[in-house]
Amino acid sequence: MGLEDLDQNLTAPKRLAAMGILAAAKRVEFGYLREQLELTDSDLSKQLKVLLDAGYVTSKRTGKGPTRTSWFTATADGRRALDRHAKALQKLLQPAPPPAVLAT
Repeated sequence: MGLEDLDQNLTAPKRLAAMGILAAAKRVEFGYLREQLELTDSDLSKQLKVLLDAGYVTSKRTGKGPTRTSWFTATADGRRALDRHAKALQKLLQPAPPPAVLAT
């Protein structure tokens, strides 16, 4: 595993953190994500759009008017992508074996 194994949709810290929260829950409300990640509405929307476009997240709106709420769920593809990305990061963080020393 190397740099090529990192998922470009998850290399941004905000998206990685959002996927971590989403993967740990059945579904998550937009406001909860915003508070946990300490992002503005527009910044969170931008990050979620990337995840939605990648097929890593689905969204559903409930209610009408002032009670309208957006809910987000990690898809099976999104959970697999997060798992692969995490494994690639762990592999990159492992210390490299020392170089072979040639006897003279």
